[in-house]
Amino acid sequence: MAEELHEPASKMRPADEEPQALYRLAQSFSRAPTMVNAQVVLNHFSQVRDLLALSAYRVAILRSFTLEPVVPLLRAAALSRGVDLDVQVGGFNSYGEEILDPNSRLYRFEPQIAILAIQTRDLLPELWEGGAELDAARLRALVAETVEQYAGWIKAFRSRSQAHLIVHTLEVPAFSALGAFDAQQSEGQSEAIRSINRELRRFAGAERGVYVLDYDNLVARVGRLNWRDEAKWLSIRMPMAAGASIHLADEYLRYALALTGRGCKALVVDLDNTLWGGILGEDGSAGIRLGREYPGSAYLALQRAILALRERGVILAVCSRNNHDEAVELMRRHEAMLLRPEHFSALRINWNDKAANLREIAAELNIGIDALAFLDDDPVQREQIRQLLPEVHVIELSGDPATYAASLRAAPVFERLSLSAEDRLRSDHYLAEKRRTELRESSGALQDYYRSLEIAVRVGEAGPESLSRVAELTRKTNQFNLTTRRYSEQEIAAMAADPGWRVYALSAADRFGDYGLVAVATARCEADGWEIDAFLMSCRAMGRGIETALLAHLTREAAGAGARHVRGWYLPTKKNAPASDFYSRHGFAVKARDGDNLLFEHGLETPIDWPKWIRRGPEQA
Repeated sequence: MAEELHEPASKMRPADEEPQALYRLAQSFSRAPTMVNAQVVLNHFSQVRDLLALSAYRVAILRSFTLEPVVPLLRAAALSRGVDLDVQVGGFNSYGEEILDPNSRLYRFEPQIAILAIQTRDLLPELWEGGAELDAARLRALVAETVEQYAGWIKAFRSRSQAHLIVHTLEVPAFSALGAFDAQQSEGQSEAIRSINRELRRFAGAERGVYVLDYDNLVARVGRLNWRDEAKWLSIRMPMAAGASIHLADEYLRYALALTGRGCKALVVDLDNTLWGGILGEDGSAGIRLGREYPGSAYLALQRAILALRERGVILAVCSRNNHDEAVELMRRHEAMLLRPEHFSALRINWNDKAANLREIAAELNIGIDALAFLDDDPVQREQIRQLLPEVHVIELSGDPATYAASLRAAPVFERLSLSAEDRLRSDHYLAEKRRTELRESSGALQDYYRSLEIAVRVGEAGPESLSRVAELTRKTNQFNLTTRRYSEQEIAAMAADPGWRVYALSAADRFGDYGLVAVATARCEADGWEIDAFLMSCRAMGRGIETALLAHLTREAAGAGARHVRGWYLPTKKNAPASDFYSRHGFAVKARDGDNLLFEHGLETPIDWPKWIRRGPEQA
């Protein structure tokens, strides 16, 4: 029987502990994701909503089948990552009308994410039920007609909404109409459905902010015969068995976290009995189990999965109770090790408390504690982190090392829907940052250090190739972010195309390496003055005057356009204190207040100086 959660006695707990209580409750839900437990989480959330710093997103689901039971599971799971989803489920089988009608309930809701969930049997009953009677010409016609339908829906949606659009692929039947003979044909029932899915991916890839959810693969992963409940389908038009709803909720969560920027930036791993079998301090390097033969192959599989995350841009770190020199030597010398010390951007190999080590790792990487995921074979250590650092995403592991790699891959917090050059090189950026820190410690005056870095920047209006990265920064940057306004790629593209707006992007490099595109500013331009809408910079570029270079460029552009002043809001959050004095340091004065929010203004008769130690390159494209 699944564990049942109990609502905390909120009236007996101080208000500042309520957010921690909700995190713990939501993490507990992830270990027992039942409908009852989802409702417990949601009920408690409704009592403490005003105390929480959550990101709110509106999600519209357009569907051809009953999926209402998925919604509370999705919402409860999202709360564990600090995301409050307001979900609107569209009318049954009315997705076409809702998309095509500009005055429909869908567009009045103004979603930030929309999901188009259509079953093959609903859209193509002829193909689903009567594949044996269809000749090749009819199959090709069905494929072409269906792709054209999807293209029309997607184009209509994009013309009316800047929301992200997630489109289900179509499901292949568990048993084809022609049985085994279907697999022998180049143009059969199953291949026709796969052809539609291939075309759907191609078309979605050509549109901004349109993503494909591989529903067919999800069903296959769970098991086609386990997924369906024909009795539910016939009675309430719900095709999924009771246990399948959580799998669809988890799949939606993967996309939601990627699109809202609330996934994890770093994976922190244990060593003994996690990256290798055995305890180094007791078994010695010769007794470690790691290699091509089982059980060592299970740990090797986990290391491959971790390396794959690094390729997605996930930062790696180690937190292990071990002798530092001995562990590093094993990582460097063991012939079967895939993960070497240079793959990790932070190492905490000592005998200290792991919660304290995780706090230090977050500080060293300059990311929030809630951006960490923790992987450890020891259930006692996992539970300690859940209790002491409930913001950390703890990955649950069974006692069987053979399942560790699959458990890591199943974690929804590492998803990426696009990979930029900055993502692929993120770990290299952190290694370069270590060298910068070493230089800073050996330097004298701060400006001498800045000059020794040999910083060069390229800044200008964002071009088509940089819009995705610009949008990604608005969604993921928390510390140096003056307004924390989040934008989709299509919203950024609309701003960039609007003559009344400017979207600036800044890339930087120094003697240790290329930072990539690290700073963004958007501004609304009027004749007498410009208002900065968003101003933000990646945390790894903070503290070197790069933000001043961007502000100097923006104000120079405003003055050149005839503006007399530049204004900008600072909207404080729990994370953006590093940006709190940015405007005042650059000569802006407070013009207005709205509670804790401050509007600053700078007269353009006084220019903002470009930092003398930063070399200006050609304009950003």
